[in-house]
Amino acid sequence: MEKEKQYIYIVQASLEPSKCKIGKTSDLERRVSEYNNMTGKSKENTYRYLFSCAVKDMAQVEKDIKDVFQKFREDKKKEIYFFNDDLFEEYVKFIKSHNLFIEDIFIKIDDKKPIVKIVKKTTPTLKERGLSSPKDLMQKAQKRKNDEFYTRYEDIEKEISMYAKEIWKDKIVFCNCDDAVDEKNGKINEKRTSAFALYFINNFKNLGLKKLICTHYSGPIDLFNAGSKGLVYLITYEVGEDGRIKIEKQSPKGYTGSFDDPLSLKILNEEADIVCTNPPFSRAADYWKTIIKSKKKFLIISNISNIVTNSFIPYFYYYKVWAGYNRVDWFEDDRKRLIDASGHWYTNLPITNRPKYEHLKIMHLDDIPAKYKKDDDSKILLVDNCYIPDNYHKPFAVSARPILNGLLEKGYCLIENKEYYPYINGKKCFARVLVQKM
Repeated sequence: MEKEKQYIYIVQASLEPSKCKIGKTSDLERRVSEYNNMTGKSKENTYRYLFSCAVKDMAQVEKDIKDVFQKFREDKKKEIYFFNDDLFEEYVKFIKSHNLFIEDIFIKIDDKKPIVKIVKKTTPTLKERGLSSPKDLMQKAQKRKNDEFYTRYEDIEKEISMYAKEIWKDKIVFCNCDDAVDEKNGKINEKRTSAFALYFINNFKNLGLKKLICTHYSGPIDLFNAGSKGLVYLITYEVGEDGRIKIEKQSPKGYTGSFDDPLSLKILNEEADIVCTNPPFSRAADYWKTIIKSKKKFLIISNISNIVTNSFIPYFYYYKVWAGYNRVDWFEDDRKRLIDASGHWYTNLPITNRPKYEHLKIMHLDDIPAKYKKDDDSKILLVDNCYIPDNYHKPFAVSARPILNGLLEKGYCLIENKEYYPYINGKKCFARVLVQKM
């Protein structure tokens, strides 16, 4: 009797690119068919495999994935995980490094007939995904529905209130990630205006801004009903007896509204003083590279895991960016529905009296509870639950939380500009970073 095959897979719905599902199955064809025939699911919201592989014990591998990536599960009772390019890379890297991994399995589904072909292959080619180049792949990812999380007004207000008003005085603020403004006859339609744009318009005079520049992205998903053209909104405050906000809307020929459009880059490099926005999570690496290269001040939202991800760690290592004051747990999708996601503010603006310092439990190593400290197989000390040894002078490994709580401002520094993976009894654990007391 043939032994039952065992697979681990990562699957994603076409209309939900901000998340994926990681699970186990003995029949890849049947499993994807079940996803695509769920009751109450839109016919357009089709599922496809991003990754699948054969393993020796699918139950054990799935359990290990749940344990290692528990912080990135949308619901602890379900198989849904947050998704972006960097997280996907981490998921695959962990699975393929597992001692029960056998081989990659590439699944190709024929759109015309419900036939599944299983071929040994590491990843599908660009041609098989309907793309001709890596650039096409990025553009397609950027335009997929729900590729972005939209920030709530209250989260912007909460963060900006922590900074001195003098930071904003006489400054040109640039919101360059789909921050549309709907204005008619001097009145703002709040439901069809980006929360970033709305906040700065409402607080233009109070902050003493010189100008606000916002852009609208020309992609097929139009949260703000601003149209299909890339737009630039130039917003100033007219001083006078009837001082009011003046909004000029422009639609330059060929302008996409993307943050890396030539016009957006020109505004960034030649006009902007401070950038404040929520860039799409799937393009975070490109966005960070662009904004830090510009050497402009910024206050942006990004994934909470960036500090333990290779694409971003060098920026923290060289003190080009640090955590803002607050994390952001709730966003809105294109239908204004709330989405639970793990985000955080990041900035290069001065931070003073960070409230989260109190979450750091800095004490002698002997006083840290035993369950929150241990050595890995390489004899590197691991500490958890924001415990930090103040009398330990060797490198030790921490998760993202202590860094987000301000550890690097308390006499500690990163000692490597890359992530660190501890192994305990030969088992690979979740990514951390190595720090040391200066």
